[in-house]
Amino acid sequence: MIEHFHSGTIDYDIVIRRGALGCIGNRLNVDRNIMVVTDDGIPADYIRRLIAQCPHSRLFTFPQGEKNKNIDNFKAILEKLLEYGFTRKDAVIALGGGVTGDMAGFAASCYMRGIDFFNIPTTLLAQVDSSVGGKTGIDFGGIKNSVGTFHHPKAVIIDPDTLETLDRRLLHEGLAEAIKMASTSDSGLFELIESTDDLRGNIDTIIARAVNIKKKVVEEDPDEKGIRKLLNFGHTIGHAIESLSGGELLHGECVAIGMIYMSDGEARERIRRVLKKYGLPTTCNMDTDALLSLIRHDKKREESTVTTVHVEKIGSYSFRKMTLHELGNCLKNKEL
Repeated sequence: MIEHFHSGTIDYDIVIRRGALGCIGNRLNVDRNIMVVTDDGIPADYIRRLIAQCPHSRLFTFPQGEKNKNIDNFKAILEKLLEYGFTRKDAVIALGGGVTGDMAGFAASCYMRGIDFFNIPTTLLAQVDSSVGGKTGIDFGGIKNSVGTFHHPKAVIIDPDTLETLDRRLLHEGLAEAIKMASTSDSGLFELIESTDDLRGNIDTIIARAVNIKKKVVEEDPDEKGIRKLLNFGHTIGHAIESLSGGELLHGECVAIGMIYMSDGEARERIRRVLKKYGLPTTCNMDTDALLSLIRHDKKREESTVTTVHVEKIGSYSFRKMTLHELGNCLKNKEL
C-alpha cells in the first residue's frame, strides 16, 4: 500500500510493501550521488541490495546504539559529504532504525542548507513512528534530541520483511510506539494488539494503521504547534528515563513506562496489561530529582509548565499543563 503525505508544500509517498527494499530504483531518483547512512548492526544483505540499486553511491557506517547519535558522527557524515563532492542535487538515504534516520536526516537538512533525504526504516520503532514526520536531530549535552531540525523525507520506504531479522526485544520495543498511538487515537488498533496471538502475522496491519495515525496528525500540525503534541504520550517522562538509563533501556521501553505515569483508571490497567504481554517494563525506580532535572530541558516546556498527554479512555486523550512540582508529585505518588 502507499500512503500519500501532504501538508502545505510538503509532499511525499510512504510505501508499505513487502519486498520494497529490492525495488528502490523504481521509487527513488538514484541516478545521482547517494550517501547511504547505516549502522554496523544492519544485515549486510540489506546494504548490498540497496547499494546495488544506487550506481553512484557512497556508504557511511557508524556504531549502532543511541549513544552514537551524537555530534561527532553527525560531523563525520558532513565531512564525508564534502569530501565526496556532494552538491545540492544529491541525496542521503537512511537505512536502519530511528537513530540512523534522525542523524542522517539532520545531516541532510544542514548540508548545503538542505539536500534530499530518503528514509528506509528497518526496525518496527522507526517504521511506525520516527520515519514519518520530518523530525531529525542528535542527542547533545546529555539531553535526547536537544539539537535538530524539521526536514521531511522525499519518500519513506517501509518493507515489513526487514523485521524478520529483528530480535524479540527490538520488535516489542517498536510495538510500544504503536501502543502509544493506539492508546490516544485508535481503540480498534489497541484491541488488535491487545488480543492477537500472532503479532508477526498482524504486523503489516499494525504498521499501516499506526503510520496512518502519525501521517494524519503531522499533516494537520507539521511543526508541532498544537495537536501533534499528542504523539508525545509517554515521552515527557520516558525521555528523562531514557537519558538517565545510560543505554540500559531502549527508547520504546522508556515510553512504555512513561505511558503508565500519564494514564489513569481502566485505560491505565489495559495499557499495563498489554505492555506486560509483550515483556515491556511498567515500573521505574529512578531518582525523582534526577528525572525532574532532565524534564526541565524538555522541548515541550513553556516557562514553568510542560504540556503532557493523558489517557483515561483508550482511543482518546487530553492535554494538561503541569508544573515541575506537579510532575514531581506524579513521579513520587503514582503506584507503579
